[in-house]
Amino acid sequence: MIPYGRQDITQADIDAVTTVLTSDFLTQGPMVPRFEACVASKVGARHAVAVNSATSALHIACLALGLGPGDCLWTSPITFVASANCARYCGANVDFVDINPRTYNLDPIALKAKLEQADQNGTLPKIVIPVHLCGQSCDMEAIHALSQEYGFHIVEDASHAIGGKYLGSYIGDGRYSDIAIFSFHPVKIVTTAEGGIALTNSEELAARMASLRSHGITRDPEEMTHVPDGPWYYEQIELGYNYRMTELQAALGVSQMDRLDTYVARRHELAHRYDALLAELPVTIPWQLPDAYSGLHLYVIRLKLDQLKKTHSQVFASLRAAGIGVNLHYIPVHIQPYYRALGFNPGDFPESERYYAEAISLPMYASMSFVQQNEVVSALKESL
Repeated sequence: MIPYGRQDITQADIDAVTTVLTSDFLTQGPMVPRFEACVASKVGARHAVAVNSATSALHIACLALGLGPGDCLWTSPITFVASANCARYCGANVDFVDINPRTYNLDPIALKAKLEQADQNGTLPKIVIPVHLCGQSCDMEAIHALSQEYGFHIVEDASHAIGGKYLGSYIGDGRYSDIAIFSFHPVKIVTTAEGGIALTNSEELAARMASLRSHGITRDPEEMTHVPDGPWYYEQIELGYNYRMTELQAALGVSQMDRLDTYVARRHELAHRYDALLAELPVTIPWQLPDAYSGLHLYVIRLKLDQLKKTHSQVFASLRAAGIGVNLHYIPVHIQPYYRALGFNPGDFPESERYYAEAISLPMYASMSFVQQNEVVSALKESL
């Protein structure tokens, strides 16, 4: 089976983790701050807070921005459920903004129309989470301009997008958002096995997220209610969580970051080759914004079903049967049973549902060979 994604672990990665295993610290040591500095420096952000998953990063980002009961968060329906669930963890409501039919990202035109209506109704969101699907940046300049007009915070769900660029700068630099989130799950561009990170240019937000990831505990005397009882002393000053990243994960991340640009460049090489090999097939290949450089976590095609004798499901099943580990990213969040129970229904976001009816993620990862890619294309031609 050729998987849709696969981690690339080198001897340098193994050596980095082994060094930590034989050190004095397996957690809460020097490697996590080193990894945070590595990522922040790479993308041009001032602060980074590493955690055990991107889901945790989204949660503490929302908490740090004050999201709570009575508030609302808007995001894209075409994303992993974590982009919406983070609001529910905070007791807030969720709504969605339909996607642009070319980029598959949250559509600024649809966002503007929805904001105008919400402004009249007094139901503006506190936070909007644009999702950089497949690694391609949303139109952040337009979304940021709307945030200035309507007064909402922005958290970029850039889980797919580390190493990508927008308007010439790395995604995650914070020019157009309060906080940006990366994921380091094994199928992502670089991995820490599991893990995530929140990046911000705000010292206050970074400090709040750092507190929330570790039980809300401080050892800083300036934050305490009285003089410390002794050198052992700490205080819990708010309700936090155990969302810390381990030293082992951070060591792997530091090693992997050395190859980030190489990994993204290889993904672009594979994507350009897919574009050429699939040009004559009844599929829509990914469209890239001219002012963006995608991280290319995923290569998603859309079937031109009106030109096929097979259904979407039949093509998918045929590829799996041929040993091609295709996947589908994602089922629209609003039609998941949990969200339907909150009042959402099929038909609410038609562009997202059309995308879902046609999309298939083809295998693509940095260590993928051209021979393997040819197998994917051959199986796709046969299945069509």
